[in-house]
Amino acid sequence: MRLAILGDVHGNAFALQAVLDDLRASAPDLVLNLGDTVWGCADPARAWALQQEHAPPSVRGNTDERVAGLRAGKEEMRSWLRAQLPDRIGETLAALPTFMDVAGGEVRVAHGSPRSPWEDLMLTEDGRSTRPAHFAELRERLGDFAYDRGGRVCVVGHTHREMLSVVDGVTVVNAGPVSRQKDGLPLARWVALTRRAGVWTPEFRRVPYNVQGAVAWVQQHGPDRQAEHEAQWLSAGREP
Repeated sequence: MRLAILGDVHGNAFALQAVLDDLRASAPDLVLNLGDTVWGCADPARAWALQQEHAPPSVRGNTDERVAGLRAGKEEMRSWLRAQLPDRIGETLAALPTFMDVAGGEVRVAHGSPRSPWEDLMLTEDGRSTRPAHFAELRERLGDFAYDRGGRVCVVGHTHREMLSVVDGVTVVNAGPVSRQKDGLPLARWVALTRRAGVWTPEFRRVPYNVQGAVAWVQQHGPDRQAEHEAQWLSAGREP
C-alpha cells in the first residue's frame, strides 16, 4: 500500500502543483492532506481548487480554523483570503476532524497533534528555546494511538520541519511543508509512506517548484501588509 501525505500548502498553488506532479509517479493508493490549506498569498484560490480535485484536506489545520472563524486574530489576512475563496469554505474547513485513521487503523494523520492542530507533536517549547520532544511527551500527545492497539505510524505537519522518531514501536513522522519552508531551502515537501510485508517505510520527498512565479503572484496580488513578508519567505525558504 502506498500513501502520499502532504500538508501546509498555505495557499501556494505553484508549490502544490509541483508536489502533485511528483507524487503521481508513485501511483499512491490514497492522498492525505494534513491541513493549513489556504492561509498564504501565492494564488490561494487555485491552491484550494487543486486540493479539492486532487488532495482534499483530511484534517483541520490551525490556520484553517482562522479561515473558518473558529479562532480570532489576523483579521486583515482572513478578510483578504475570504474574498479570494468560495463562500462555503469556512464551513468545509470547520467540519474537518482533528485526526484521521486510515489503513485499518495502522496510520493516523493530524495537523499538529492528534489532540489539537495548534500543538506541536514532536517539538517542545522549553523556556525561550525549542527542543525535540522527549519520549514521555510524545507518548502523552499520541493519546490512545499505540502499537499494542494496532497503531504503527503517526504523521503530522504544523512545525514545517522534517523529523522522524520512534516511541514504543510507533513511528512518528513530521512531514515537511509544501510551502513556507524554514530551513533555507525553497523546495516543496511531501512524504511517501509505503507498506511492504507489514512494515511501513516513510520517505521524505523534496521537489523544486517555480518560486519566482509564486513570488511574482504574491507581489502583484497579495494583501498589502503581508505580500512583501510572504515574498521574502518564499524566496529564501525561511521566514524573514
